[in-house]
Parts: sequence; C-alpha cells; structure tokens
Amino acid sequence: MEVFVGIDVSKDRLDVHVLPSGEGFSVTHEAEGLSRLVERLKGLSPVTVALEATGGFEVVAAGMLASAGLPVVVVNPAQVRAFAQALGRRAKTDRVDAWVIARFVEATRPPLRPLAAAEQQLLSDLATRRRQILQMLTAERQRLSRTLEPRLKKSLMRLIRALEKELGQIDTDIDQAVRASPVWRRKADLMQTVPGVGKLTARALLAEMPELGSLDRRQAAALAGLAPFTRQSGRWRGKSFIGGGRPQARGALFMAALSASRFNPPLKVFHQRLIAAGKPKLVALVAVARKLLLIINAILRDQTPWKAA
Repeated sequence: MEVFVGIDVSKDRLDVHVLPSGEGFSVTHEAEGLSRLVERLKGLSPVTVALEATGGFEVVAAGMLASAGLPVVVVNPAQVRAFAQALGRRAKTDRVDAWVIARFVEATRPPLRPLAAAEQQLLSDLATRRRQILQMLTAERQRLSRTLEPRLKKSLMRLIRALEKELGQIDTDIDQAVRASPVWRRKADLMQTVPGVGKLTARALLAEMPELGSLDRRQAAALAGLAPFTRQSGRWRGKSFIGGGRPQARGALFMAALSASRFNPPLKVFHQRLIAAGKPKLVALVAVARKLLLIINAILRDQTPWKAA
C-alpha cells in the first residue's frame, strides 16, 4: 500500500494528512515538533512527503525531512489551488489544505527534487536578490523619468546610485561563487561556447536549473516551462501554450534566444525558416529558446564545447 503525506506549513504549526489511511495530526513548527514528525513519518515509509511552498516557511521543515532520508517534494501552491478547485473544495483551512496536498501528489506523482546543497542555495539566493534589485532599479528609473520636482529627482538619483552599486556587488558575489567551484566554472565555460549564451545566461541557468546535463529532452523542456501543451476537447483543438516549470530559467533562455536568433548561424536559419513558414514571431522565439536549451543540456551531458553542424 503506497502512502502519501501532505503537509500544510504555517509559521507556528505543521498540519499533516496521510493517505490512504486518512490520518491527520499537527506538530509545532520548531525543533521538537519537527523531530516528532520525522519519527512518525519514518514509521509510515511514505512514497512522497509534500509541502507547499509558503514564502520560505517550508525550507527548514523540508530540509529536516530530507536529511532524515524521507522522499520530500515542495509543490507549487498555484497548482495545488487549481487541483482543489477541480475537486470542488472551496473551503480553506490548514487541515483541508494538508488533505488537498496529499491528494495532489497522489494524483500527479511529481518527481522528487533533491534539496540544494549550501553552495547551490547560496547561488540561487544571489540570483534571486539580483532580480529583486533589477526590479527596484527599473521602478525607480521609471519614476525618475516622470518626475519634474528637483528635490524628488535628487532623492531618486541617490537611490538609483545605491542600487547600481549593490547590483555591482551582487554580480561580483555571483562571479566569485562560480569561480570558487571547478564544476560550476566548467559548466559556465561550456555553456558560453554556444553563440548567444553569455555570462548572465550561464549564471542564471547554473542557479535555476542545476539539473542540466542529467536530463533527457522532455525533462529539460518541461523543467524550463518550454514544453508545449494543447487544449483539446473532443474534435475541438485549441492553440498550444507553454507554462509552468521555472519561469526565471525560461526568462534567461528567452533573452539568450533573442541573441542566438541573430548571431548563432544554425539557430538563425532555424528562426528564419519558422518565420518564413508563417509562424508568429513569439512562437518562433519559443522554439529557438527550446532548441537552445536542448543544445546546452547536451553539451553539459557530453562535456563537449559547442560545434556548429
């Protein structure tokens, strides 16, 4: 009998639901409570223990469960909410949420993703902080362009200069983190042999998709959210879409695809052929991004630099 566990995480408490037994219980969200949870779940030998991503509250619990050898996965809350709506579960309580999470992983069987090591987590956190600073810079620059009052302009310029300085420091920290790891340095160098893939793209993929090089084609495309899916009902067939996966990795690949569609000869020809066939520009760019991802994945898998066909 396969056992699935759903855990709803809050700041002070973890609510747990076990399938198929239907058992439910709670533990406190601190060391003693987590220790009791680990011992209790070990006795159940679950197939999957799932926690919903809750703004960081889940990190300590997931880490402790994983370090105890339990099969842990952190699931996307938007997907869980959509699943709950499909089940007709409109009520939202911690115990109901734990049940829904357990039902979700029982139905979808999401792949387990090993927790990042400390160095990988640091690189991911630095990449996240870089995005946050860029967003703040963009917002402040837009405000500056709309402001006429001199005193406000001076205030905005001071903040912009401070953010630019912090961005430079974050870039230095990321560069030092990559250079400190021979494995990351080798991966980054291999990725940058591909025309269109620069240092920022390589750093982003190291942070957001550390699994690259160990995936097959379908897994890589799905993980980046570049695998197309189609809405279909009976004879009606809708348009294909992309989505899900890791949006930050997808964004980095889109930027690289813009460059590759101009400066990478085989991908430039591929892009032009799609446009000539009547494909919308965005669809053609998505196809280039997907092809670029598969090239990078193969290069890292084979540990061989880019060679134009």
